[in-house]
Amino acid sequence: MLFIVVGLMYSEWAWAATWAFWLFVGAALTDWLDGYIARKSNQVSIFGRFMDAVIDKVMVLGIMIVLVNADFFGKLTMAAMLALLCVLTREFAISGLRMVAASKGVVMEADNSGKLKTFAQMNAIGWLLGAKMFRIDFGHLFPAEDFIIFESVHWVGIGLYFLSMLLTITSGATYFKRHAHVMAD
Repeated sequence: MLFIVVGLMYSEWAWAATWAFWLFVGAALTDWLDGYIARKSNQVSIFGRFMDAVIDKVMVLGIMIVLVNADFFGKLTMAAMLALLCVLTREFAISGLRMVAASKGVVMEADNSGKLKTFAQMNAIGWLLGAKMFRIDFGHLFPAEDFIIFESVHWVGIGLYFLSMLLTITSGATYFKRHAHVMAD
């Protein structure tokens, strides 16, 4: 879905923003549902746990790159880019830590702080895509004085984006603190 959503985010044809929003929401919900079903039916595998984390990162990072590049942040673009660089750094550092742990036979499960971080990131993306959807595809349905609705949705998305950055940094620190022993030789 990532490639389709990204393509739609750059598209200028009618309803592209709506399609991008709903396909992203569908991808996020099916990702959650897949994990829920696997846990409930006791079909969790090492491969599934690994690939779920990788796919989440690819989806989130890919779309966040487009959000910054496609000017979803206006005057906050530089801050959004710096925050994105923090996310990339954290994800590569945690992936490296997981590789070291795996080489020593230790499996690093996602903890609640990492899950909360992902939840905040997915919500930030959803709100930002939703703001564009409302403005581009549904703006004609509202009088100009209702523009505050679109702005509010947009600012909620920006707030969640920067909150997710804070959670990204704190959850990364938590991972390193909890698993620092795997780096000792």
